[in-house]
Amino acid sequence: MQKLSLNQSIQQKLSPQQIQFIKLLQIPTAELNARIEEEMEVNPALEEGMDVEQKEQDDDYQDSNDSNDDEYDDYERPNEISIDEYLSQDEYGGYKMQGDGNYNEEERDSPIANLATLHDALVQQFGFLKLNERQEVVGLQLLGSIESDGYIRRSMQSVVNDLAFSQGFFANIEEVEYVLKKVQTFDPAGIGARNLQECLLLQLDRKDISNPNVVAAIRIIEIFFEEFSKKHYDKIQKRLNISDCQMKQVIRLITKLNPKPGSVEGEDGMAHFLTPDFVVTNSNNKLDVHLNSKNAPELKISRSFAEIIDTYDKSDKISHHMRETVTFVKQKLDAAKWFIDAIKQRQNTLLKTMNAIVAYQYDFFVDGDEGKLRPMILKDIATRIDMDVSTVSRVANSKSVQMEYGIYPLKYFFSEGISTEFGEDASSREVKYILRELIENEAKNAPLSDDKLEGILNERGYNIARRTVAKYREQLNIPVARLRKQL
Repeated sequence: MQKLSLNQSIQQKLSPQQIQFIKLLQIPTAELNARIEEEMEVNPALEEGMDVEQKEQDDDYQDSNDSNDDEYDDYERPNEISIDEYLSQDEYGGYKMQGDGNYNEEERDSPIANLATLHDALVQQFGFLKLNERQEVVGLQLLGSIESDGYIRRSMQSVVNDLAFSQGFFANIEEVEYVLKKVQTFDPAGIGARNLQECLLLQLDRKDISNPNVVAAIRIIEIFFEEFSKKHYDKIQKRLNISDCQMKQVIRLITKLNPKPGSVEGEDGMAHFLTPDFVVTNSNNKLDVHLNSKNAPELKISRSFAEIIDTYDKSDKISHHMRETVTFVKQKLDAAKWFIDAIKQRQNTLLKTMNAIVAYQYDFFVDGDEGKLRPMILKDIATRIDMDVSTVSRVANSKSVQMEYGIYPLKYFFSEGISTEFGEDASSREVKYILRELIENEAKNAPLSDDKLEGILNERGYNIARRTVAKYREQLNIPVARLRKQL
């Protein structure tokens, strides 16, 4: 027997305008122009530029940073075009913006410069080798197995199997090893190595063998590589029976070698450019926040497209075909207005958030001293600007600010707090700054352990545990004391 039941539920759904705004908010400045051009391609009602009569109204709107979402909805759009009389019977249900549901800003291409890749450089050098047909096939397979950092991590047996399965070419390990030796003579030095030890040896083999320091370096990498990787220099020095001065010179020689030879030609053949979203200027300790000019494009409703409405308004009779045309026109006009409004709201939200961050971290923005960074979380800024934490998160994500001390990602200013002996909170950035300073000034032959670093920080008033010191040290990419030891 079937039973009927009635359930009541409340669901919160985003409107198309909200979706439009959210997507635009999280796009960085470098990608905003591409997004605008994409919208203009699909919407003929949208144009670049600004009407003279609406410029003053829009400037007043731009300067207003205190409006919330509800106030924004009440904003009176200039040159509002009403065509409700044409659609009194066939009300248009809505407009689905371009890319709703499948637009992913993270998958967009970043601005890149076209550079020769590592593989291109190796193929070019491969053409100068005098090899027979079999060796050429093996060589090209090896080149395809070289990874972006310059290493071949596939075993020679795997390369043999690849040739057999993919090309029906049967070779043996000796043939592959022979051609690999040829490839390892290419530039940059160390290319085609199968591990770090072989990579360093390939680079040392190209140096002057008559130099005793080079000979000692080769012996260290060949025989004492494990001791070298653990920085047991005392044991190595005793085994080689060399002086302190020569040991320092040999270690300096080895550490100057390139552990990732592929990076010489560019790891991925791309050069990424960072475009700041904000610019903060300091005039006698008065901080001014500006949006990057690319963040504030001038857009308007196409006048020629809007005049289509006037044409229909003067028409004596309205046919079915005419009604369909007007529906299409309204769709595009609504989409254009929503997009322009979303851009303006984006600018407003970005400025409000950045001004709040600058006010919160005023001391740092004045002189750039990392030690003056205050502990700050997303909720602190969201409370100040009366917005949701998720909105602040979208602004902070993939955005950056330019100041006289450099370009910083907004995420840099958010950090957890560490309590002090005075009951105050210090930013983890401040603690990391002091930690880095302590390690940089430590005795190189007797580096500070995490326990000693904990003690020094506690003496300075920071209540921090050893495991937290270790966590911060790892976040700073600083190795343990044993690996920092130098002669």
